[in-house]
Amino acid sequence: MTWKSLYPFAGNRLDLGGNSLHYLDEGKGETVLMVHGNPTWSFYFRNVVKALSPDYRCIVPDHMGMGLSARPDDKHYAYTLQSRVDDLDKLMAHAAPSGPVTLIVHDWGGMIGMSWAVRHPERIKAIVALNTGCFRLPEEKPFPPGLTVMRGALTGIPLRLSAFFRRTVLRSCTNKVKLDEATMAGYHDPYDGWKESRAVHRFVQDIPLQPSDPAWKVVVDTESKLFLLKEVPMLLPWGLRDWVFDEAFLNGWIKRFPKAQVKRFEDCGHFLLEDARDEVIPLIKGFVAGAAVRA
Repeated sequence: MTWKSLYPFAGNRLDLGGNSLHYLDEGKGETVLMVHGNPTWSFYFRNVVKALSPDYRCIVPDHMGMGLSARPDDKHYAYTLQSRVDDLDKLMAHAAPSGPVTLIVHDWGGMIGMSWAVRHPERIKAIVALNTGCFRLPEEKPFPPGLTVMRGALTGIPLRLSAFFRRTVLRSCTNKVKLDEATMAGYHDPYDGWKESRAVHRFVQDIPLQPSDPAWKVVVDTESKLFLLKEVPMLLPWGLRDWVFDEAFLNGWIKRFPKAQVKRFEDCGHFLLEDARDEVIPLIKGFVAGAAVRA
């Protein structure tokens, strides 16, 4: 078995300023938009797409430089949060310019997806957030030392040079389940090389820690508008063994969205859709269907 057999989708492409953005557009019905983070791509949502596409239209982009999208260099693409949000805006204007949207986000996809959502709050029907953030680093959460190493100009080099290092990072993303070789290849193969893994490095470098960082303003602006989504039905399935998006981040979501449904998975890590696939996907499917009924 290869990873391509786990990912049986045709895919689509959108030209963004000379760079090709790959995205899935599967099924028909109301739109479900899934936004991945780092170091993943639309492959992370493959089983959610399979579960929802019989009843919904699933749109799932690969951020520029990631997954099956183009690999522009730094002269031809700004690897910043602002670019990611703008790309998502352009994709949705092209693929689904109107109608309600259920948003499913993971990792830094939460920041990207929620930044897009506060631009279009009238379109957001429901939100599922899995081990992610949409606000600055919580005060009680120290910045993880592993990310400090990976974001450095020199210390981040192993991330881009070493397949062993990249696979070690991926292995740290699950706690219950050991990724089989086909699944590991699905996460790793698109980033197997210096040029191929540029965006993975840039994503870590773009995490804002102080006001002078490029993404800081976007994050602060998004935080200030989250109240626009406070009445939107929300589901928070959370792996508590995540070494980055831990319970401090979950509490940040609950503080801002006290009406959200919360489901904690005590023994699961960052890749909750791998660690607890058989529990989480039916949970998401039921929540999305319930949101449709409530509307």
